[in-house]
Amino acid sequence: MKRLALILGLLTTPAIAQDAGEAARRAAQDLEAASVLLDSAEDAKDRVAALTDTIRAYEDGLAAMREGLRGAAIRETELTRKLAAQEQEISQLLGVLTAMSGRSAPGAMLHPQGPLGTARSGMLVAAVTPGLAQQAANLRADLEEVSALRDIQQNAAQTLAEGLAGVQQARTELSQAIADRTDLPKRFTEDPVRTAILISATETLQGFASGLSQIAEEEDIQPMPDIQALKGTIPLPVRGVVLRQAGDPDAAGVSRPGIVLATRPGALVTAPTAATIRYNGPLLDYGLVTILEPSPDVLFVLAGLDTVYGEIGQVLPAGSPIGLMAAPTNASSTGEGGGAGRSETLYIEVRQGDAPDDPLRWFVTDKG
Repeated sequence: MKRLALILGLLTTPAIAQDAGEAARRAAQDLEAASVLLDSAEDAKDRVAALTDTIRAYEDGLAAMREGLRGAAIRETELTRKLAAQEQEISQLLGVLTAMSGRSAPGAMLHPQGPLGTARSGMLVAAVTPGLAQQAANLRADLEEVSALRDIQQNAAQTLAEGLAGVQQARTELSQAIADRTDLPKRFTEDPVRTAILISATETLQGFASGLSQIAEEEDIQPMPDIQALKGTIPLPVRGVVLRQAGDPDAAGVSRPGIVLATRPGALVTAPTAATIRYNGPLLDYGLVTILEPSPDVLFVLAGLDTVYGEIGQVLPAGSPIGLMAAPTNASSTGEGGGAGRSETLYIEVRQGDAPDDPLRWFVTDKG
């Protein structure tokens, strides 16, 4: 953690990326705070909360680091091209400075026009010298910046590997902490036979969502709070950007009423609000799916996860981990360790009653 924070600090210089630097500072502070909470966690509930914060801090820190390194690479390219374009001018400058730094022979001080020409020549050299010195200082600063940028990028590979190892360890510990947790209330108990029948008889997500009430036994009739007042302010369940909006066709020409988020490999997915788990598991061609019920007649459908947490019927607090996106097999082959970016996708659909509703009306999204 300390090494990650150190490299993040190097990336906060204004010459590289101010925004990435600020994000790096916040991530380092969050990581330290999460570490303190983790050390003081006394039960599975506290460990789940602390590990969730730890993973989020790692994700933010690694994202800020990648952004800073991207800025460093761009800046190095700019400086390299600038120095290459000025190569002849730099050579002339070095020649003049070298000549001026040596001791001139007595004969070199004599001007063909006599003492007056010598005086004028001396005045000209005196006037030009500050400009040459400034050029030399600018050149030295550029060369030092290139050297610093290269050092940062050379150290980044090991630091990224350490950061990825840290976040992977936190993910593993989170899975265990969730398995050990026993404090979550349950609104109902799943009937696995009815669930299997519903899945086999379902051909559409709409049909499955409509039949969810059939898989519950002994359901608590106490309803969840109405979240209509939160509409438009709910955070996304995962760090990501909108790849496709509701109704946009995919590569196969298929249009769906939900949005698709591009996320990083292994990203943590959390409950955007307090909600009951109505379903989690494989479904149709959506892969692993979690369906949350935040309030009566409202469902959040999250599809495309690689790992799902929790049991059907459990009531989750807002921010509780509900799954992970697919993780990379190694840092060099995926976007998590390199610059490929967000290579995983999460499908989000909102259903109100028996009809889909545009998720962009519910969630606050990253327009970047």
